[in-house]
Amino acid sequence: MSNIHPEYERQLPQGAKEELLGQRGLTVWMYGLSGSGKSTIANAAEKALNTQGRYVTMLDGDNLRSGLNAGLGFSDADRKENIRRAAEVAKLLRHNGAIVLVSLITPQNVFRRQVREILGEDQYLEVYVKASFEACQERDVKGLYAKAKEGKVAHFSGKTSSFEEPDQADLVIDTENQSIEQSLETLLQSIYSNIELEQISK
Repeated sequence: MSNIHPEYERQLPQGAKEELLGQRGLTVWMYGLSGSGKSTIANAAEKALNTQGRYVTMLDGDNLRSGLNAGLGFSDADRKENIRRAAEVAKLLRHNGAIVLVSLITPQNVFRRQVREILGEDQYLEVYVKASFEACQERDVKGLYAKAKEGKVAHFSGKTSSFEEPDQADLVIDTENQSIEQSLETLLQSIYSNIELEQISK
């Protein structure tokens, strides 16, 4: 580590990039059980924000595991590293003024605290996409619950691996009691309130 010399102070500051884009950078970290609807809502939000001319990008758990995080499993140690890498990537993108939508199960509070430590409290929105195990099992959009029931999926969140209700969440979206359209509107309103340029401290 003694041979690493970060160049942050010499680089163009985040504020200059935000002024160019006309928005504050923001990381929206969406978590919940598989099938809770987090990726569906995040994808819809990405399209809506892009249509409005916003600079937005998405980090999806499955996509990350097919590239950057390939080789990581689903043990607690591997999940922690998977989440750490995602948070560091989100931090870099946010520094460039992006609205970063992250969709990861992030099953334990210790992992969520790790994300807050990396990203900080400012320009960060923690969103719990809430749905019961039973509701997600009924949806089973990826067929994972059926495989888990047959014992074919190790470390499955909510069944063979723990999923904890959040200690701290900035926003809770209950997809059992809200439609996708309602959930999307709830998320977008929270995003809008966090990306206005006048919120940047002078």
